[in-house]
Amino acid sequence: MVGDHPVPGGPLAVRWLAYELEPPQAGALTRAQVSLENAGTAAWRGLNLSYHWLDDRGNPIVWDGLRHEVSAKPGERLELELFVRSPIPPGSYRLALDLVDEKRFWLAELGNFTPELDVEVVPRDATAARAFLPPHADLDPEWEERVYVAHTEGYAAVGGSIEMRRTPSELEPYAPGGGRNPAFAHPLVLPSLLPPLEPNTEVAGLPAWQPEGDEPWVYDARIRLRLRPRSRRST
Repeated sequence: MVGDHPVPGGPLAVRWLAYELEPPQAGALTRAQVSLENAGTAAWRGLNLSYHWLDDRGNPIVWDGLRHEVSAKPGERLELELFVRSPIPPGSYRLALDLVDEKRFWLAELGNFTPELDVEVVPRDATAARAFLPPHADLDPEWEERVYVAHTEGYAAVGGSIEMRRTPSELEPYAPGGGRNPAFAHPLVLPSLLPPLEPNTEVAGLPAWQPEGDEPWVYDARIRLRLRPRSRRST
């Protein structure tokens, strides 16, 4: 619930009445319920409801959350259901709600109150993760642990490096060496994916996942596997 708070005068003003958030998992979508009122003198057109994730000192961790279009006449109240993408990694955060006029301003910049909710984000459930690996893959001893940890941190898609005796050109970007690469520009080959994600492309004939939407993903070259030559049956 949101307690009583001052509302500035003027055309764009919001009164926050209540909001509730289901228990959030890192990196996952979480359902929220929000009740608010157009307390200004102008109708809401072109406004979006969004949010920020802050640390315990109020510093932004994620500034631009998912958008949800809102429209309301002056004095009109709205009951909204929306989805919030939780931050990575798990931990203690503050969730701050606000309305934004895109590329112009947030309503907090006009003096509007911004409600903040203390939230404990728990590890993401990785029990349903599925690794898309061929029979001729040999996993590094730490492969399963590293993949599991990355999923529980909040990543829905996890991929790593690939070692082969003769590496085709398509797999050269996946050569072992280095660590996490947040700017990795290639699909995740032989990935581990949380449902409902499935491989959506191929690289060198191997299943791969090209990042799409806002599902968090990670490429970590320390997650290593080796592909043995495919056995050839005699005819």
